[in-house]
Amino acid sequence: MHKIRNIIFDLGGVILNIDLKQSELAFAELGLGNFNEYYTLQSATPLFQQLEAGMITPETFFNEFRRLAKIELTNEQIKVAWNALLLDFPAERIKWLKQISKRYNIYLLSNTNQIHYDAFINTFKKEFNEEFNGLFIKTYYSHQLGLRKPSKEIFETVLKNENLNVAETVFIDDSDANISAANAVGLQTIYLRTPKTILELDL
Repeated sequence: MHKIRNIIFDLGGVILNIDLKQSELAFAELGLGNFNEYYTLQSATPLFQQLEAGMITPETFFNEFRRLAKIELTNEQIKVAWNALLLDFPAERIKWLKQISKRYNIYLLSNTNQIHYDAFINTFKKEFNEEFNGLFIKTYYSHQLGLRKPSKEIFETVLKNENLNVAETVFIDDSDANISAANAVGLQTIYLRTPKTILELDL
């Protein structure tokens, strides 16, 4: 086995705490009690997949979501409820990442969307007074790449762009489907099952 030189991290559930139930509750308070029929951490309707792949703008998403859900909500109401699942960046994880970056080349690969991206980037800047993306050599986001995990292509894109030796690279994620896809392209993987956190990893 090759010595690990590179680590690719997922974001939600690995670095950033998330809780989809909070968005479900927020939408329920607005009169939409079946939000989990449109989006879960395991599956998403085509509308949410398009949003995460950057195929549609937030404005189009808001309009289509209203039509799909047959509910009259403002853009701001949808945005706030959708962002409710984003919780916090535990300070100890950020400190740990900075320590790890002294020993490994670290990257980020996340399924996200422009709405969530704007929210967590601003949250991090306010809390830590620095840029989140600056923690990594390079960050890769699905809505900017036009690809989503668990596609084989998204992993191959990162590996090619960064000229990474797959045998020297480990991918860390909390999704079984994403871990399986990473294994399929030859990456070493760590499946971070709740309640385990990156602070407990032996790296």
